[in-house]
Amino acid sequence: MPTEANRDEEARAATTDRAGGATGAGAAPPAPASPLTERQEARRRRILRACARLAGRGGFDAVQMREVAESSQVALGTLYRYFPSKIHLLVATMQDQLETLHGTLRKEPPAGETPAERVAETLMRAFRALQREPHLADAMVRALTFADRGVSPEVDQVSRQTTAIILDAMELADPTPGQLSAVRVIEHTWHSALITWLSGRASIAQVETDIETVCRLVDLTAPKSADGA
Repeated sequence: MPTEANRDEEARAATTDRAGGATGAGAAPPAPASPLTERQEARRRRILRACARLAGRGGFDAVQMREVAESSQVALGTLYRYFPSKIHLLVATMQDQLETLHGTLRKEPPAGETPAERVAETLMRAFRALQREPHLADAMVRALTFADRGVSPEVDQVSRQTTAIILDAMELADPTPGQLSAVRVIEHTWHSALITWLSGRASIAQVETDIETVCRLVDLTAPKSADGA
């Protein structure tokens, strides 16, 4: 448990955090985000790890802000400055999980011969990682589903991370508008497949089929060579 002195120090430090800002009705908008210090980043990572542990044990309902604060050894007020709500926290946790996956994929890239095959393999690896932590997966996907405009920055980070993972699998640094459109459709399908699997309305085999099918858009939207090949 954090001591009273630690609570005061945490509260002062958190006033400059990028996730800061008042949450009450009529509150002024938060100041522009500033980079986190090394100490603040370590604190943020403790919070995200605590959230993932609680969600992994009991899903969405198990993530209570007071318990997250206690588990990560920060004051409750500090936690709310980093993450104004449970939804903010869980969406940020998903972004963190995707970032970890992205690092793994860079070390062990997909082996498919075509861009479509590599993207499908990548998304199935991501799906299997979530499958190993079904309670955590359910909590994060529910948070994304419940997120309103107030959580847009966190949701956008999840989308950007997913897009970066797909583009890396495509081995593409300068996508065309058509390719970016295909990536968006793939993202939507992947998210929908997670929801239907978590709700018990789709089997793992069905998820894999849907992902492989939508990933064919990658090859269909590839620019044609000058000779039409």
